Amino acid sequence: MTRLVPMAALLALAACGSGQKVDPMQQVGPHPYLPKPAEELVADIGVAKVVGWKQGEAPTVPAGFKIEAMATGLTSPRNVLALANGDVLVVESQRVGSEPVDRPKDPIRDFIMSIAHGGGGADTAGGGGPPQRITLLRDADGDGKAELKTVLLDHLNSPFGIAVLGDQLYVANTDALMRYPFTPGQTKITAPGQRVVELPGGLIDHHWTKSLAVSPDGSKLYVGVGSNSNIQERGPEAETNRAAIWEVDAKTGAYRVFASGLRNPNGLTFYPGSNTLWAVINERDELGPNLVPDYMTSVKDGAFYGWPYSYYGQHVDPRVRPQRPDLVKTAIPPDYALSSHVAPLGLAFYTGSSFPAGYNGGAFVGEHGSWNRKSYNGYQVVFIRFANGQPVGKPIPFVTGFIGPDKLDRGRPVGVAIDRTGALIVADDTGNTVWRVSYAGGAPKPTA
Repeated sequence: MTRLVPMAALLALAACGSGQKVDPMQQVGPHPYLPKPAEELVADIGVAKVVGWKQGEAPTVPAGFKIEAMATGLTSPRNVLALANGDVLVVESQRVGSEPVDRPKDPIRDFIMSIAHGGGGADTAGGGGPPQRITLLRDADGDGKAELKTVLLDHLNSPFGIAVLGDQLYVANTDALMRYPFTPGQTKITAPGQRVVELPGGLIDHHWTKSLAVSPDGSKLYVGVGSNSNIQERGPEAETNRAAIWEVDAKTGAYRVFASGLRNPNGLTFYPGSNTLWAVINERDELGPNLVPDYMTSVKDGAFYGWPYSYYGQHVDPRVRPQRPDLVKTAIPPDYALSSHVAPLGLAFYTGSSFPAGYNGGAFVGEHGSWNRKSYNGYQVVFIRFANGQPVGKPIPFVTGFIGPDKLDRGRPVGVAIDRTGALIVADDTGNTVWRVSYAGGAPKPTA
């Protein structure tokens, strides 16, 4: 109760807001509108109360598509991987513990973010902690619902990224990249894991999710390592090799920083038929509800994307000390803005054949929704068309209804994947559900 009193006071102060007025659709595409920065004493806050899905409720999909629960009763499903044999692996995970307090406004931020990320405001350091496992779903009869739900691998350390390469399952825990012997069809892994490479983790582990992708030739692994702060408040030493994407040799574990200045890279995946790596990036907070747009971008080898010194190319963040104009002049802008504070965490290119042709090669993005604005933004899966390997047009809402008309949180999308039938699989962490979207016929082509 004593903790809730200052929380309530800070929430009331936060409700005052920054006064920025921007249509979110002005902040999508390659050239988003960027208002003047408005540094906030206490950030704009808007996190819906989690109520979950009632019997018979489901998200909304466009005409011609149907959505159904592939599995329910999960605990914080954060990521999904669809295997060639039809099985779907689900990462059930949360961050364990809480961060040290560095600033007076940190407790309110951490409390709100714990709600925003499925923690319900609770401290998960004790009481047995959150799940740290990979669950296998099997739909043997092809009706879209899993008859088998079994724990494939347990007792992990805040896992997020997963990938299968040959006869190995790679798991990106928050503190290490692991591999386990694995044969598709297997329903339980009992062999001990092998540590491939240590990843930045520890007590201070601000962005704990580590996304994972395999290069098309199978020789390299790419790991997203988020920053350890909002704008380097903990100093540069705490950010060593963070806010970056690592390239890891799959055999030896040798690594290098592939690209940097990426505050929190997730959804790592290669564009189909190419060697071009793409990712979705969560940008910085506390510059107002309409700064800075999160984005989707191709990731260039050796490129610097600005964090923490600048955003969206060379727009200087005035809060960062010391300034680094030498680095800012090298910062390149991303390919495609997704609007501010949508918190993209999942990315999958459509490689199936069961959706209408207009979806081929386009991107599905799981927008988890953020805490740093009073009016909700994100909380949906959007589709973005691609032409000649580049995003075009505006994002098209594809899976919606996670926030109901009553402004309550039924669920929040995170990881996305395409299964062997061409259906879209969506992890919903606060709804504790994995959804499957299939084509039923008669759907219009995407036109945005």
